[in-house]
Amino acid sequence: MCGIIGYSGRRPAVPIILDGLRRLEYRGYDSAGVVVCGAERLLGEKERGRLDNLVRLLALRPLAATTGVGHTRWATHGPPSKENSHPHYSQDETFAVVHNGIIENFHDLRRGLERRGVRFRSQTDTEVIVHLIAQGYEGDLLEAFRRALEQLRGAYAVLLVSSRHPDEILAARHGSPLIVGVGEGENFLASDVPAILPYTRRAIYLKENRVARVTPAGVEVYDLAATARGRGARTSDGDGAGDGAARAARLERSSTTRVVTIDLDIKAAEKEGFDHFMVKEIHEQPRAIEETMRGRVRGGEVVFDDFPLSPARLRKFNRVSIIACGTAWHAGLVAKFAIEEFARMSVDAVISSEFRYANLVLGRRDLVIAVSQSGETADTLAGVREARRLGATVVTICNVVGSSIPRESNAVLYTHAGPEVAVASTKAYTTQMALLLLFALRLARARGAAPRDRVAAVLEQMRALPGMVRETIGNDRTIRQIAAKYHKVYNYLFVGRRYNYPTAFEGALKLKEISYIHAEGYQAGELKHGPIALVDGSFPTVAICVRSPVYEKMLSNIQEIKARGGLVLAVASKSDRRVSRLVDWLVRVPDTDECLSPILAVIPLQLLAYHVSVRRGLDPDRPRNLAKSVTVE
Repeated sequence: MCGIIGYSGRRPAVPIILDGLRRLEYRGYDSAGVVVCGAERLLGEKERGRLDNLVRLLALRPLAATTGVGHTRWATHGPPSKENSHPHYSQDETFAVVHNGIIENFHDLRRGLERRGVRFRSQTDTEVIVHLIAQGYEGDLLEAFRRALEQLRGAYAVLLVSSRHPDEILAARHGSPLIVGVGEGENFLASDVPAILPYTRRAIYLKENRVARVTPAGVEVYDLAATARGRGARTSDGDGAGDGAARAARLERSSTTRVVTIDLDIKAAEKEGFDHFMVKEIHEQPRAIEETMRGRVRGGEVVFDDFPLSPARLRKFNRVSIIACGTAWHAGLVAKFAIEEFARMSVDAVISSEFRYANLVLGRRDLVIAVSQSGETADTLAGVREARRLGATVVTICNVVGSSIPRESNAVLYTHAGPEVAVASTKAYTTQMALLLLFALRLARARGAAPRDRVAAVLEQMRALPGMVRETIGNDRTIRQIAAKYHKVYNYLFVGRRYNYPTAFEGALKLKEISYIHAEGYQAGELKHGPIALVDGSFPTVAICVRSPVYEKMLSNIQEIKARGGLVLAVASKSDRRVSRLVDWLVRVPDTDECLSPILAVIPLQLLAYHVSVRRGLDPDRPRNLAKSVTVE
């Protein structure tokens, strides 16, 4: 969600901070701000709206310093406004923080601070953090930071600067991602890798409950959890309790900090001649799928190197639960069909926000598959933790190495989609489906549930997927024409069956995400149970009608829509000669096994959403109110 960037070095901080915020715009935001450590005091500016507004303001009122932090806010507490924008300051303006996450107990903390005479300037939860730090400061910034953090309940990635410590940034991470970029005579902090790629390839992915102290001279990492454990032991020995015990504690240096090399091409986070990141990422799907499959198909079998779950262990599971949010959940629905078909196991695909609060019946014979592009999705992370607590085994499908959900899982399989900058997911989705299908086939072979020749035949078609995706993207001209004709309608209906009713869900989601048009995805068999009442000639129904065991049923559904004067846009198999006589517009995709068809069928729907958005004069990369990585509930 919110973007965070920090710099401490010898160069002017503001250009680096603004460049980092620009590279984090895809995360979604409604205001932006920056604060730097001036010669004698903190200097800052913030502005509602796009980053360009802040850039123009700073051009008129430049800030000179070599240490500072920046932030793009996605509103949670309080509406988008200059007052609610980050950074937030202490009353004497000697301390400032930026924060991503939600402080769940901020009401209680705020009331306590107000009783002590603190005057709040915003409606945000973030402001309590800086006032807690100021109230606890007695000359030791690190200690004041620790004491404030221990009073917080919720999720946070927070950066702190102070005019009293002008070359220093303190950072803490609990439930929200944060990385440290390690340079020569300069160091960086950011909520995601693209922000630091132009400056360094060496990074520390901060683990949960870690605090980092960043200066031009180096980086120190401390373990907040270890400190809390140590203080508990001292208190039980009679060394004091309450405030006295808190004052006695000191942050302990982490013994597990590791600097890694970031293996990403900076061009992957740039448009490279495309008008928008979204259309660039649609065109990158053949390569992303190829990279995701590379080395994982050998001799007609699926092979996962360094995968800790042996075939014997996979055979012991008797039930699968797939948890995910949004687009990732649609990939999970496709995986449900694949695992049931090939591995012959009972599968539930559950939205993470429902899973985490359900009365779960899980145990050692249960396999939970968590799907998350970022690896930081708050509801999915909470579901993973609860599943592990109940004894289930968790396998994660993720695109971001070193993120939280993989670290808390028993096993992880990474897609290799590369950075996905547009808020609306495209290549992450198709690579998730490809990898989940590989896992379904691996599970099937381990259980002896699918014949080798059937698995080999599917894998042979998967080898051809990149080429088939390129061919499907070739429908762009036809889809532009459809968008030109129907970009002013106010409703769309998307329908599909079996493997492709999740495709209907995803097509509807893409359209409403970036075009702000109301769209619904439905199982086509449900038309007569209500949705058909909406059908008339004023809006299109998009029907996914590829070759499958329910092809004839889909033709009947299309005829029902046409009989009521409805408009039908169809996605159909290349060899189909019947559907073209029934529909108003037709987009063809290559013939393939039904289990692979969602990967092809969704691409015209991605392009449709993109072209409709552009036709409506919108920004498809940064839709309003949305964030790329949802790290809060």
